[in-house]
Amino acid sequence: MNPQKRREIFRRLQAANPNPSTELEYRTPFELLVAVVLSAQATDKSVNVATRELFPVTPERILQLGVNHLEKFIQSIGLYRTKAKNLVALSKILVEEHGGEVPATREALERLPGVGRKTANVVLNTAFGQPTVAVDTHIFRVANRTGLAPGKDPREVEDRLLKFTPPEFLENAHHWLILHGRYVCLARKPGCPKCLIRDLCEYREKTTDV
Repeated sequence: MNPQKRREIFRRLQAANPNPSTELEYRTPFELLVAVVLSAQATDKSVNVATRELFPVTPERILQLGVNHLEKFIQSIGLYRTKAKNLVALSKILVEEHGGEVPATREALERLPGVGRKTANVVLNTAFGQPTVAVDTHIFRVANRTGLAPGKDPREVEDRLLKFTPPEFLENAHHWLILHGRYVCLARKPGCPKCLIRDLCEYREKTTDV
């Protein structure tokens, strides 16, 4: 895909949604971190249902709750026992090493239990406005299917998106591509007829009905 086509894809996505944001509900960087940790192998909707009962919350409050009480808030979410342990452990590190604040560096975030590269990228981008791209299943699919940034694994797709996305679009690229994959470029049957980048997409097997 040539640079002009890439730029036009992002220009159209921006025009349709100038200020995209995550669908996870949160008020603070810590609440976002909690929500993203909980969202692994779970839907944003299911996470929001649970966090409406849990939030507002701070690292100190998580430590106060402890694993057993925290589990009661998040037991509707998959892998809740492991996630509860990780949230208590990472809260302890935040309190002891970061004054209860979420660090704004990848190295510090990835040291936290339950936080991998993808989670760190979401927090760095959404909470701190850094130009990172968290490649989930939606972004991986859209990047490969459209030809925007094909790669054999999430890291390769991430590296290519960072390299090829015009700088002015990079901060919001993550949200635009996730939303496009979630609501238009679906896994089983992409909604090509209603796609605003259909003519730019290099996917050969475009659908003709929604």
